[in-house]
Amino acid sequence: MLKAGMTLTLQMHEGEDKYRCKIQEIKENDLYVDYPIHIKNGKTTYILNGTQVKVSFVTEEGIAYCFDSEVLGRVMQSIPMIQFSYPGHNNLIKIQRREYVRVESSVDVAVHPISVDFPSFTTLTHDISAGGSSINLPPNRTVPENETISTSFVIHLNSGEIHYLKLKSKVIRVVNVQNGRKRASLQFEQIKEFERQVIIKYCFEQQLLLRKIQ
Repeated sequence: MLKAGMTLTLQMHEGEDKYRCKIQEIKENDLYVDYPIHIKNGKTTYILNGTQVKVSFVTEEGIAYCFDSEVLGRVMQSIPMIQFSYPGHNNLIKIQRREYVRVESSVDVAVHPISVDFPSFTTLTHDISAGGSSINLPPNRTVPENETISTSFVIHLNSGEIHYLKLKSKVIRVVNVQNGRKRASLQFEQIKEFERQVIIKYCFEQQLLLRKIQ
């Protein structure tokens, strides 16, 4: 489940700031990571030995987990590393996808087949979250239920940044909506931490915009 190169998100139990680091080495009850970087300001952070930390990560399958850890020390090898305690795979806590904020928003998305053939098309989302999306199906277009498809989302942030996220998505269901139109419910698979953070930020910005309008 955990492996070298995987990105971890750290949060101190006494604060709200979050940090990002990468796993360099894994042993039975220990993790060795590079020095954490503050997610917002990009500065390298030095954490004292004995600090209690909440660690979260997302697997290649897009499933999020967390666990409690403690800074055990520092190791100087080819790169400086921090040693964290690791409770083992059996003591990980799964983060339910419903914890991700879902917003109704029209995001451009291109849909392509992977294993089951169907005509590619472009459309708009009905809603989106870091766990998945609901997309409007154009007339005479559909997607296969319980199959994985390729979806490319164009995410516009308030800063002017544009992110093109190519994600594998599992089709959970296709439902009929008003006026004979159909909508497909998708669950993201193998989403990277950076991609997840982009969508979370987009959803947060859309929530703020909705509050201003109301």
